[in-house]
Amino acid sequence: MILQISNISKSFGTDVILDNVSFHLEEHEKAALIGLNGAGKSTLFKIIVGEMAPDGGNIIVSKDKKLGYLAQHQDFDSKNSIYDEILLMKKDVLELEKTMRSLEYEMQFKEGEALGELMKRYTDAQHLYEKENGYAYKSEVTGVLKGLGFTEDEFDKKVTTLSGGQKTRVALAKLLLMKPDIILLDEPINHLDLPSIAWLENYLSNIASAVLIIAHDRYFINRIATKIIELENTHSRVYMGNYDDYSAKKAMLRQAELNAYLKQQEEIKHQEEVITKLKSFNREKSIKRAESREKMLDKIERLDKPAGEAESMRLTLTPKILSGNDVLTIKGLSKSYGTHTLFTGFDCLIKRGQKTAIIGANGTGKTTLLKILRGMVPADSGNFTYGAKVYSGYYDQEQQVLDDNKTVFDELHDAYPEMDNTQIRNTLAAFLFTGDDVFKLIKELSGGERGRVSLAKLMLSDSNLLLLDEPTNHLDIDSKEILEEAINNYEGTVLYVSHDRYFINKTATRILDLTHEKFVEYDGDYDYYLAKRDIVEARLFGDGSGESAVRAPTEAKLNWKQQKEAEAARRKKAARIEKIEKEIEELENRLAAIDESMQDPEISSNAYELNNLSKEQEELNEKLMTAMEEWEKESED
Repeated sequence: MILQISNISKSFGTDVILDNVSFHLEEHEKAALIGLNGAGKSTLFKIIVGEMAPDGGNIIVSKDKKLGYLAQHQDFDSKNSIYDEILLMKKDVLELEKTMRSLEYEMQFKEGEALGELMKRYTDAQHLYEKENGYAYKSEVTGVLKGLGFTEDEFDKKVTTLSGGQKTRVALAKLLLMKPDIILLDEPINHLDLPSIAWLENYLSNIASAVLIIAHDRYFINRIATKIIELENTHSRVYMGNYDDYSAKKAMLRQAELNAYLKQQEEIKHQEEVITKLKSFNREKSIKRAESREKMLDKIERLDKPAGEAESMRLTLTPKILSGNDVLTIKGLSKSYGTHTLFTGFDCLIKRGQKTAIIGANGTGKTTLLKILRGMVPADSGNFTYGAKVYSGYYDQEQQVLDDNKTVFDELHDAYPEMDNTQIRNTLAAFLFTGDDVFKLIKELSGGERGRVSLAKLMLSDSNLLLLDEPTNHLDIDSKEILEEAINNYEGTVLYVSHDRYFINKTATRILDLTHEKFVEYDGDYDYYLAKRDIVEARLFGDGSGESAVRAPTEAKLNWKQQKEAEAARRKKAARIEKIEKEIEELENRLAAIDESMQDPEISSNAYELNNLSKEQEELNEKLMTAMEEWEKESED
């Protein structure tokens, strides 16, 4: 165990943020910390690194282990160039190199015992230099910078001239090259494009450090994490596996909790009816029996009704006006800025109902295309035409047209006065605004909340073609899932720019990949694109395409470590399946015995015994579901 989080609690005034949060990290383990915005994830990170004191609990880092932390926002000042700033992480290597050069110079003028002493010092320094990968430090620095999206002509840029996002990438590069034993990353991919995210996934998967990440990118979590720590309602719960494993297990736990709640409610109702009946006899013995049952009922620990999965209205959003079948026709569209060409000769036909994702590296021209289609930027050549009865709506995370002095409710009510209060509340609930949240002022909202209000307004508009630029930016996972459902149920047409691969996988029916100044079309989701990309690009562009971005190895290929693990897993599979089957048999036998006991009249009339059996039954059912899930997973070819 390299990091132990024990019973951490933190409040701000009367608001409890964290309550007895506990989990641990093993050496080399990769874990993700997830939860709604405001759940306390960044607060917990600040407590772990000592920037904030907890109200209670302990943080234990193993002896002599170094901890590195990337905060979500970076605004450090440095007069260094990007390259020189990164080289600060290689200070020890540079000092060793300087020492070796000095010793080489001195050895020219020494002989005998003095020369022998210098040669010993030189050998020691050389061994340490090799251990620190000194002979490859320049290529390592260059590889990390390129991997995180910096081109060589940007290496000499001064850090002071960089944007906040670029500074965050510099800080991330420094942290990776520092190679701490424990790495804490708070939203590390917010400012990375797809090639850089893929590179970071590969890098983090193969380093020896233990990694704990806060991320809303479910695809990224799936690729990196083997453990999920969820913060929900101030408490923590640990799930082994990646995001998909977590999602399936959480759904089963939620269902088990709901079943337990409903069964308890049924039993309470039954006991209350028996008590009423006994009292109605109005005899001393009957009244005593009723009182005895009431005491038993009072002792039962009442289960809270579990929160439903995104308890919001499920809307099918239907445009008021149906467009023609051909929604958008693009012919020969090209755009450059000076000598920098974004794209040329773009031809495309978008049909009604299609959900098309535009992907590609940062700066390739994805957003520019949307702005051309909205008439905000002129094309250099080519043209585009909208089909019959097409009305387009545009969403830009940075340019939302909202009135800061209105409430969330009034923002929608004033835009759509024909909608009644219930319709507005139902719409806002679908975008996670419930209860008093609808009366928040727009100026009090976070970036993600403002985004959800803008998306709600847009999807209720007369538009039947939605042009969306990074619609999932700043949204937490629950908000993304709501947006996914809204888009999948939307009966109009959607063309959007995104780097959220999980979101693309859930919503896209077609992908346009902007690469090598061309839009390459794939008729499928992101996984389909990954499977076909190398083949398609080899056919279109050949080898040696001269692409400047550092592309991560093909994601479908296993590295040597994964191959070794897969081999070990195959050897263990048969034994594991046999063990699970035995466990399932024992659980089913015990459940059958409980069912038989609950039929016993003495027990069925004893609320205390019945409650104990019900609790055990729910626990066993939960274990059985987990065992069955494991059996199915292990039994897959």
